[in-house]
Amino acid sequence: MDLRLIELIGLTIIIHLIDTLAYSVRLNSVKSGKYALSLSLFNIFVLISRTANMFQAPLLGLIIGLSIEKGLNPKWDLHLVIFAATTGTILGIVLIPTFLKIFSKAVDKLDIKGSVPSIVVEALHINNIKRMVKSTTKPRKSMWAKLRYKEIPKRLLILNTIITAVYTIGVLSAFYASTLVDEKYRLATSASSGMINGVASILLTLLVDPKSAIITDQALRGKRPYGDVKALVILLIGSKLLGTLLGQVLLEPAARIIAFFN
Repeated sequence: MDLRLIELIGLTIIIHLIDTLAYSVRLNSVKSGKYALSLSLFNIFVLISRTANMFQAPLLGLIIGLSIEKGLNPKWDLHLVIFAATTGTILGIVLIPTFLKIFSKAVDKLDIKGSVPSIVVEALHINNIKRMVKSTTKPRKSMWAKLRYKEIPKRLLILNTIITAVYTIGVLSAFYASTLVDEKYRLATSASSGMINGVASILLTLLVDPKSAIITDQALRGKRPYGDVKALVILLIGSKLLGTLLGQVLLEPAARIIAFFN
């Protein structure tokens, strides 16, 4: 396997791992009542994810360029990258209990120290790393039981699944489409990846985030039980996982649609 493809797979796993953990921050914010502090601290993880995302397109461009040069079809390599998105999501699900345990302590530290950099430096100390490893917690069946799943809008979950699928394959399908068009159109075709992911981000902001925020805010104000937020997080993560699987099906059709309009 090409080193660039391995790097791309690794970056994709990191991006989707962090995106999955992002859903669970709502649980800590409601349980602790420290929504602003939780959000502030989690922005560091988002920054890591966004930085990894910046390197994704250049690596993908190199892989596609070599495939065109050698006359190879990169489709199966791209399917591997989508599988990496699914793997990152599953890994995030497994790590949520451990992440919440560590994240809760970090939020408390931030409340005392008031400095994110000092918390990061302290976390990198070898003794603290050992404590984090020892605090590993496995997901329990009780996490999923007796939750009010019926209180979560089904439309929200369907939208999250579709938007996640588009976000997962946006860059991949655009670059794949560049192998299906004449050479003079390749640059314009691959450049459309930014527009596709931009549309997915806008839809997420307009259609999914507001409803999720309303449910979270109602729980913070005591108008909903904590279990509703737990159900929301579990179902959103489940729909995200389903979205990455849907991306496997949509990759080629999406690439052909993009190629057709270029």
